Amino acid sequence: MGKKKAVAEESHSAGGARAINKFRIGDVIMMAVIVILCATCVLPFIHVAAKSVSGTTAVMSKSVYFWPKDLNFDAFKRVFGDSSMTYSMGFSVVVTLIFTLLGMIVCTCAAYPLSKRRLKGRSFITFILMVPMYFGAGLIPTYLLLSNIKLLDTMWVLILPLIYSPYNMLIMKNFFMSTIPDSLEESAFLDGATNFQILRHIILPLSKPIIATLSLFYAVGRWNSYSDNMYYTRDAKLKMIQFKLYQLVASASEAQTASLADTGGVAQSAPEVLQAASIMFVTVPIIIIYPFLQKYFVQGTMIGAVKG
Repeated sequence: MGKKKAVAEESHSAGGARAINKFRIGDVIMMAVIVILCATCVLPFIHVAAKSVSGTTAVMSKSVYFWPKDLNFDAFKRVFGDSSMTYSMGFSVVVTLIFTLLGMIVCTCAAYPLSKRRLKGRSFITFILMVPMYFGAGLIPTYLLLSNIKLLDTMWVLILPLIYSPYNMLIMKNFFMSTIPDSLEESAFLDGATNFQILRHIILPLSKPIIATLSLFYAVGRWNSYSDNMYYTRDAKLKMIQFKLYQLVASASEAQTASLADTGGVAQSAPEVLQAASIMFVTVPIIIIYPFLQKYFVQGTMIGAVKG
């Protein structure tokens, strides 16, 4: 018996060693792929950051890669010294916050009832609400519609048309159906709770991961968008920071020194350096926010994923 037991333990340990070796090989391959994917995201950001604090001569000679040369902050002084850029940044923050708040309210109010089997005709309503995900009227009909309802050249034209997202609604709906048991709502109904009380006191507290995830989706989507700002607004006070960045990048293609504003006595920077500084100016706020939502973001993405 002792010999048989020893042989079994040896075979088991040998099989475990082989499994560990295979697992380690797979780990190495997976880590290599992840490192390559991360590098494709991180290295361009580091390159832009290095250019934003490098000297004009070094940048124009294409000698700046991942470490700044001739360190100076003239480009950032130009960016922060331009009142239109700082105003656009503040305006963008306000629009993004309002857009995210209203978007989450609309998304939640659509997803919660559609996740309940007791809602009659929910399949048809879901189908109607998902149509905008696949079909759009186009730019000209949309422009005419916004003109008829007097939204053109107002702040609300940057908020109201896009606050409903079929994709986000579908993710939240699936989250409610797969994560929150019906027994919780049934118990609340027996205690006399209304639908709004259940939503406020039971559903939303249990939905922090998906709320954080979709809030990030809404905020990043609004922050990075500039096409509607370009088409539907003319007032300079309604120009968001991404549109200002688009204008800067477009104008910087000309082979001449660009200027954001007359800052008086500040040395001029090359257009490419100003581009890099402006990109950092626009990107850093989102990068600062993301770590605080990362834990919920991962949970919400996994749990609220669309299931077959």
